[in-house]
Amino acid sequence: MQNDIQPAKENPEKVQFSNTKATLALAKASFRSIMRSPSAVIFTLAFPLIFILVFGFLGGGGTHIDVGITPGSDINNPVIGMLEQTKMIRLKKDKSKADFDNLLEKGNIDAMIEVQRKVSSQAYSVKVVYTSASLDKGNILKSVLNNLFYDKNLKPNIAEIKAHTVEGREYKTIDFILPGQLGFSLLSTGVFGTAFVFLSLRQTLVIKRFFATPVRRSSIVIGEAIARIGFALIGALFIIVLGHFFFGFTLVNGVLTVVNMLILATLGVIVFMGFGFIISGIAKNESMVPPISNIVTLPQFLLSGTFFSIEAFPNWLQPISRALPLTYLNDAMRKVAFEGLGLWDVKQQILILILWGIGIYAVAVKVFKWE
Repeated sequence: MQNDIQPAKENPEKVQFSNTKATLALAKASFRSIMRSPSAVIFTLAFPLIFILVFGFLGGGGTHIDVGITPGSDINNPVIGMLEQTKMIRLKKDKSKADFDNLLEKGNIDAMIEVQRKVSSQAYSVKVVYTSASLDKGNILKSVLNNLFYDKNLKPNIAEIKAHTVEGREYKTIDFILPGQLGFSLLSTGVFGTAFVFLSLRQTLVIKRFFATPVRRSSIVIGEAIARIGFALIGALFIIVLGHFFFGFTLVNGVLTVVNMLILATLGVIVFMGFGFIISGIAKNESMVPPISNIVTLPQFLLSGTFFSIEAFPNWLQPISRALPLTYLNDAMRKVAFEGLGLWDVKQQILILILWGIGIYAVAVKVFKWE
């Protein structure tokens, strides 16, 4: 009797496993997780955006010098008239002499001016009182007044003054603040995000489950890196566009400058992720991640030129600032954005960042635990 059961096919075709597809799948899953994380959105977008808005509005008006007009002064004179036309000078009137003296002593106004017409003469006498509480602005006012005194409308026939003005780009507050906030965002994304994610993968034994599959360790790391870099670049592009169109952030070479800044941002995220790997290897639980991360990030936020130039620090502190990796990322970002330099022109900063990255990942390999 003929057997009705058909034999199974021999040597069925084996399904080939692709680590490339696995890497992309991990990157996609990680990116979705980042987008759903409130802390990631806050550190990458919200905090830098708030700082940019605050400093952008504060710095939009430039430097102002508050000058009180002494009661009894002749206000219908060319000196006062030309000071009123000077944008940085803000003249204060309608206060008593005692009130002005009090404001001057406290530094609430930068100087006082008294102008009187000389008897039987067309000339004016000008008396200016400065305050040691605002010497920098006092020096600016002196320069403004010197220009007025030697103006041909005020002192004719004294000398022939020849002046030459060199046109240049105005260096606004936003031109300094925005690259620093980009660095702030990239450091936060690389350190906090990576540390929390890989510590969680270890504690929940997800990494061990991965080892039961053909997925390589490199695929796990690269997939997470792709997700972090993609999210960081979206945030960086958003910050740059907002700063440029709303606060006049300088992009000398336009789109090319943006591309160069995004390349620097990619390098920065990769380097800073190394800190996250080290922290996830050191921390025993999630409660240990924030304090250890702050030890790494807080000194860089404060000392790497994020909010103000490191030149303002004492001489003994500046070498420490120049040893931090975020300093070189901020410096490269500012040179590319405002000075219009290319990536080759900031090769020194890039090289130091790469060396930092090599050192960081060398430590990460030693301390990170895959089990």
